[in-house]
Amino acid sequence: MAINTTAGLLDAIVLAVVGREEQGTYGYKITQEVRDVLDLSESTLYPVLRRLQKDGCLTVHDEAFNGRNRRYYQITPAGRARLAEFTAEWEIYTAKIGKLFKGEPQ
Repeated sequence: MAINTTAGLLDAIVLAVVGREEQGTYGYKITQEVRDVLDLSESTLYPVLRRLQKDGCLTVHDEAFNGRNRRYYQITPAGRARLAEFTAEWEIYTAKIGKLFKGEPQ
């Protein structure tokens, strides 16, 4: 069974992955970590990274690696604040859905 992932949830997932690395992390690694939990293509993830950069949640820089450039993404204070908001909303949402699935009153 597949549960649709909204743009907001994708933003939160990417911010959570990038936020674990203080010095930032590169695009391919982000893609692999997200794909560990979601069936997602790189072509879906890169627009999310660009949107989060445009919104001021991520900074981007390139570094040379084995003769090629890697694009690194790092979470900003605004990105951390947004992730905290997503996390708080997620806790409330999953608690309500969990009660619904268990037949418990809201």
